[in-house]
Amino acid sequence: MTNKDFFMALDALEKEKGIEKEYFLDALKTALTTAYKRNFDEVRPVEVELKPEKYSIEIYAYQTVVAEVENPDAEISLQDAKLVKKTAKIGDRIKTPVTPKEFGRIAAGTAKQVITQRLREKEKSSAYGEFSNKVDTLMTGVVNRVDAGTVYVEFPNTNIEGVMMEYDQMTTEKYNVGDRLKVYVKKLRETNYGVQAIVSRADARFVKKLFELEVPEIQDGVVEIVNVVREVGYRTKIAIHSKDPNVDALGACVGTKGVRVNSIVFQLGGEKIDIIVWSDDPFEYIARALSPAKVISVEIDEITKSARVIVSDDKLSLAIGKGGQNVRLAAKLTNWKIDVKSESRAQEESKALDSHTDVGDIGDIFGGTEDINLD
Repeated sequence: MTNKDFFMALDALEKEKGIEKEYFLDALKTALTTAYKRNFDEVRPVEVELKPEKYSIEIYAYQTVVAEVENPDAEISLQDAKLVKKTAKIGDRIKTPVTPKEFGRIAAGTAKQVITQRLREKEKSSAYGEFSNKVDTLMTGVVNRVDAGTVYVEFPNTNIEGVMMEYDQMTTEKYNVGDRLKVYVKKLRETNYGVQAIVSRADARFVKKLFELEVPEIQDGVVEIVNVVREVGYRTKIAIHSKDPNVDALGACVGTKGVRVNSIVFQLGGEKIDIIVWSDDPFEYIARALSPAKVISVEIDEITKSARVIVSDDKLSLAIGKGGQNVRLAAKLTNWKIDVKSESRAQEESKALDSHTDVGDIGDIFGGTEDINLD
């Protein structure tokens, strides 16, 4: 690449990509200065002058005119300066052309590197800016490849690649090249290869965004999502609240004949969804959170933020859920510790308290296979 080729390339970039030449020129001056000093052992300060209209690159060493010289490499006395330039005065810079004939090859290589690097930076910046408003939204992409368990998603008409790590994938799903996926964009990150979007289908916010998409009342701000908790592929609990007493939050989220919630369940591959109407009354909220089980009573300790919940014997397994899943999700949803007991067990413990006074005996009586206490 000659000097002329370089400046003509900048003109082409300015026309084709709308990138002003000045974006490259400042960086090139710095790079050429470094390259010259490194290759030609120049100890004096130097500056590079780029003249696009003449297709020229010129290098000058300079010394600053001072009253008393302390650094001969960077400074020159006023007397000596006047020998070079009669009008010289303190503070002027006396320049000497030092452009070597063999510098053309070095300049060409440096220019190529600067253009390539600046183009990459510009593309990254443009892609980041273009995509930054997509964070915390849902997007649809196509699986481009699957490598070592990581799924890479391509978003049409963008320079962004989506990356879905194993922990962001639904355990009940298998992903293949060509699959169309709706994903939640968690964040953006810059890499040496461009900007990547970290995406998820396992994040609880994925379900939240699906509800926002399906339920107009949520989009309008009339119905509010208070909290969402999830065990991926199996069950989600979502707490909702209507800001308008005339709007039924539960009905809005379920939809006519369940059409809205069923659409979301389908997109989650059959994952169960419990829609809980939020309440500022902890007794009521905890009871609802254990849906689909019906609760007989709730006792709470506000100091320890714990609750003792009684259910009928035949509803105990439903309240607890497989592997403790239902009560575990209810505890996360409400931010209360929940201890679930069957009605018969609670009655036994009550009788034991009435008939025993020894602390050790009572501790033994409370131990049992039906006691579930999950944070």
